[in-house]
Amino acid sequence: MTKLSPIRHIAKAITWRIIGSLDTVLLGYLLTGDFEIGLKVGGTELLTKIVLYFIHERIWYRLRIFNDQNARFRHILKTITWRFVGTMDTMFLGWFISGKAEVGLSIGGLELFTKMLLYYLHERVWYRINFGKVN
Repeated sequence: MTKLSPIRHIAKAITWRIIGSLDTVLLGYLLTGDFEIGLKVGGTELLTKIVLYFIHERIWYRLRIFNDQNARFRHILKTITWRFVGTMDTMFLGWFISGKAEVGLSIGGLELFTKMLLYYLHERVWYRINFGKVN
């Protein structure tokens, strides 16, 4: 079985965070009409979600369920669990930064759709990349 190094998970965390934060900034702006709120929520996520994502990756690595025999199903399960963690973080940040619960709920609610698709595609790309795989 191929082992995955922590550096691979760090790289995945960084690439995902770039994609995820850009999506959050755009959604924050589109939902509030205030680019500053979008930037603040997306910027704060750079700090909170990169740590949360790394922890999520390491937990899934250690679970060793549905590894290579059913990689697509594993990616779907990872997508669902990550989206739950990510949505809760976004809702809290949106509420805290804007001072309005409905802003956090709106951004987080819409992200359920945009980020699940983006995350699944991110997982599929990384599944094909050999960076950080140790034989």
